[in-house]
Formats: sequence, structure tokens, C-alpha cells
Amino acid sequence: MRRGIRLLYIGLLVVLPLEPSFPGESNQAYDRINLTASLESKASQDTLIAILYARSTGANAESLAHEVNGALKSALETLKKVPDVDYQTLNYQTQPTYQDQKVTGWSVQQSLRLESKNLDALAGVIGLLQKTLKVESIDYMVSAEKLREAEDHLIAETLKGFASRADLVSKQLGRKRYRIVTLNVNTHSNNHQPLRANRAMSLEGSDAASSPVLLAGEQIVSVTVEGTIELQAD
Repeated sequence: MRRGIRLLYIGLLVVLPLEPSFPGESNQAYDRINLTASLESKASQDTLIAILYARSTGANAESLAHEVNGALKSALETLKKVPDVDYQTLNYQTQPTYQDQKVTGWSVQQSLRLESKNLDALAGVIGLLQKTLKVESIDYMVSAEKLREAEDHLIAETLKGFASRADLVSKQLGRKRYRIVTLNVNTHSNNHQPLRANRAMSLEGSDAASSPVLLAGEQIVSVTVEGTIELQAD
């Protein structure tokens, strides 16, 4: 895992004598230093989420609903036989279509969400389901547990970096001791990389219903520690 801490900002502010912060503490003046340390690394995307849907349009809403329900029922029967793939149905929509401000027909649609850490299993079942469903999107992401693990590691390393710089600043300014006044820890991750369906992925029919090629990548995870230290006057 590649890591690199970079010091983003160092500021020096001399303040007036402060009131004692703790009982029994003498009234002394401190210099305040604002420090920021940042660290980032890459986490492998181990989870894929696919959204598929069935949609029918025409003049009879009831028959359209029957077609969509049949497609979803068939898809669910297929998914029951596939291990390592979690699934759930999503929103069901029935909308009118208009021409010259008059209702001329209906559009019925329902979506299906698939999630798996097994890329081969998910790609295979998508290929099967494309006989009756269309692919709306495929998102790559880092699982919650793996993201938490990466963040915890970065937090620990970034705090070490912050402390190291605090020690460095203190020594360079001729002070032996400091204390932390404020400390903020922020994490960030763009934890979705969508792959929108292209024409080849949405064509119907057995000839077009091939399994998509899925290759997960890496996700940048970053942690920033911002804080203020007070250098104790010797």
C-alpha cells in the first residue's frame, strides 16, 4: 500500500495570556500553531452493484403490467439458483404517455438491484437476465467493512504524522512541550464508480445477452487531520 503524508498548512499565531484551562493551572501565555496533515491510499473495490429493469409501453396498462411482472418473476427465479448474489426489487412505475396533451398510452417499469463480491457470478447472471431485462448501470465500490479498515489504518498513520510535525515545530521554535487545543479528523472517499449501460449491454435477445466484462479497480481513500496546538512557554 503506497502512502504519503503531506503537510498542507502551518500557521503561527501569538495570543494574549489565557485563562487557566484546568483547575490549579497557572495563568501563562502560549503560542498557538495550526497544523494540517493529510494521508491517502488506495483500497481495492471488492463489491459490484448492478441495476437492471424491465419496461413495456403500449395502450393497455394492465397487459403492460403483466409483461413487466412476468419478466421480474422470471428474473427472480433465475437469481434464486445463483449463489453469492444478493438482490432486491426496486421502484415500480406506471406512467402515462401523452400526445397533444392527451393520454395515448402507458409505460410500466420495475427495477432490480443486484450486489455481489463475486465478479464472475454477477457477470454471469447479468448475461442470463439480459434475455428479458436491460442493464441501467453497474457501480464498483469498496465494501463498508473494507472501507472502514482502510480508514482506520489511515487515521492512525495520519495522527502519527500530525504528532511528528507538532514535535518538529515545537523543537524548531525552541519549545519542549505543547498540548493539543483542538483536533478534527475527516475522512473522504468517492466510493462509487458507475459504468453506464451502453447499447451492447441493453440489447434484447439471446444473441445479445452475453456476460459483460467486469473489472474492479481501486478507490482513493483519504484522511485529513486538522488541529491547533499550544506551545508552552518555558
